[in-house]
Amino acid sequence: QVQLVESGGGLVQAGGSLSLSCAASGRTVSYYAMGWFRQAPGKEREFVAAISGGAGTTNYADSVKGRFSIRRDNAKNTLYLQMNSLKPEDTAVYYCATRNGYSSSGTYSAPVSYSYWGQGTQVTVSS
Repeated sequence: QVQLVESGGGLVQAGGSLSLSCAASGRTVSYYAMGWFRQAPGKEREFVAAISGGAGTTNYADSVKGRFSIRRDNAKNTLYLQMNSLKPEDTAVYYCATRNGYSSSGTYSAPVSYSYWGQGTQVTVSS
């Protein structure tokens, strides 16, 4: 049974930083592609960042490129999202996700590509 548990959200001022964690059980983060998504009130869930299994290839949405960084800690079986230079428009519930099937270098930006989701963690950026 795959479980993903996000943590690290909170309230931060614009320009600040937050680090989100996604602890995985029943799934080896180094083997499967994983991703971060976010959903603001009244909006669709949108892609933020992804990392492949194996090689750890990364991919970012244009809106967060240069500010956010996705990484994984294989020993802790945990996925992270480091968010710097936060903006009010980054306010959303952030979700981590993983998919079935090994991918050595592929990253996936469509929510339908993922099979398992965490419960989400709220990030609020004040202006």
